[in-house]
Amino acid sequence: MRLTLHTDYALRMLIYVAARPDGLCTVGDVAEAYGLSRNHLLKVAQTLRDIGLVETTRGRTGGIKLARAPEAIGIGALVRATEEAFSLAECMQAEGGSCCAISPACRLKGMLHEALAAFLAVLDRYTLADIVRNRAALGPLLGLNAVAA
Repeated sequence: MRLTLHTDYALRMLIYVAARPDGLCTVGDVAEAYGLSRNHLLKVAQTLRDIGLVETTRGRTGGIKLARAPEAIGIGALVRATEEAFSLAECMQAEGGSCCAISPACRLKGMLHEALAAFLAVLDRYTLADIVRNRAALGPLLGLNAVAA
């Protein structure tokens, strides 16, 4: 299983916001902390806003902040909301079911569906709070030492 960059960046953005003592930042702050494209992160912030995980405010004093407590942000739900498709093989794609000569008799597709379900079940056991329990260690890595508490 491989997550898209969009999901990866969404997770990173949520981690950054949750790790900040003041809970408010800009997309530029996140881009700088991770060395990522601000333009890509703008799209990620919009997705996170659209699915209700962050609130955004425009203007000089604006930024992004969590819309829910970290304990209420499930990692499995986030991955489901940000991933476009979970096609582990071509035969799992909506239009790819008949692409393989052995598709009518193949058992691999069912095994891959089972593996995907197990992957998501593990992620469903965790929240954003679980990821940022080590804020003290994350802070210096993300350049958050200077942020006021």
